[in-house]
Amino acid sequence: MRPPSDSSPTRALGGGPHVRASFDLARIELIFTASLLPCVAMALYNTGLQANLAIAAGATPLADGRGALLEALAIPFDPSSLGSCVALGVVYFLPLLFACAVGAWIVEGANARLRQRPQSDTWRLFALLLALTLPPTTPLWQAVLGASFGTLFGQEVFGGPGMGFVNPVLLGRAFLFFAYPAGMSGDAPWVAASTASVDGYSGATPLSRAMLERPPFAEVSWWDSFLGFIPGSMGETSVLAIALGGIVLLAAGLASVWTMVGIALGTLACSFASAATSGPSDIMASLPFHWHAVLGSWAFATVFLATDPTSSPFTESGRLVYGFGVGALAIAIRVANATYAEGMMLAILFMNVFAPLINYVSIRLHVRRREKRLAV
Repeated sequence: MRPPSDSSPTRALGGGPHVRASFDLARIELIFTASLLPCVAMALYNTGLQANLAIAAGATPLADGRGALLEALAIPFDPSSLGSCVALGVVYFLPLLFACAVGAWIVEGANARLRQRPQSDTWRLFALLLALTLPPTTPLWQAVLGASFGTLFGQEVFGGPGMGFVNPVLLGRAFLFFAYPAGMSGDAPWVAASTASVDGYSGATPLSRAMLERPPFAEVSWWDSFLGFIPGSMGETSVLAIALGGIVLLAAGLASVWTMVGIALGTLACSFASAATSGPSDIMASLPFHWHAVLGSWAFATVFLATDPTSSPFTESGRLVYGFGVGALAIAIRVANATYAEGMMLAILFMNVFAPLINYVSIRLHVRRREKRLAV
């Protein structure tokens, strides 16, 4: 690995246990950020689109000053206008991204000074990932708090970037979900408009509708869910954009195909088993695999979060087992828990804890196989 230059000690800062060959943290962050650009583009457009569709149906802009800013700039709330949708998406996504960056930067910078080491730039990628997993109406102070918590307890207390055993982005997201559940679930957070006065309009995600035994199929098509034209966390709605980013990561060798395959197999097995043992009236249990894959954070978490090399096993067989556990647990949580529509976040955090055990077992099995071959 090329050592960092004296003039810029943080640009090529290494140190993470996952750093290998010619890749240092700066290059990994650059490639990872590039893979997220399709999700960012979709977040900017779809956030504004969903708000403009609600406003066209009778909703009112939120009283947070952002709608007033667009009105002052003479930008209409027009769902058919690309510029209008992107402008509305920008005024919600960029402040949230900045808030996440502030929280992560403060904690990482303070820890770097305390430990007397150069500060890395991982806070920027962390902030981008966290912002993409949040609803558009998340208060900015909550975003700062979630980013600070995830950075501190997900990586800094263990020594810095690449040293933690759980995904810091998911840890920050989980903290916000359990600390402020009203702002991270329900109908209101997913659309940046006030829909309380609109009869018959729901801002709930299709996954939430399925949990409430309101089939999403009549109101949104599978293709809309695949392309991302549905309410949800800003960067998690478009499976197409996520797939484009996944191709970049796989081509660069920064994501494990075995983890992704394991999650798909676990999801397929658990969804098939739940459908076979439930009645047609249980909508969530009877959802087929191709619907589970386009709802909620399944695709985003599979590509960008579950494949984190620092919190997942490092053997191919271990990653397959780890991924299978994530996929199966996610569907089990979706089906069995009537109050929590999304299961990927908790499933990944749970399997992060078991990653060291999976590593130990897979290594011991490998050693036994080698010993048997040597004995023969």
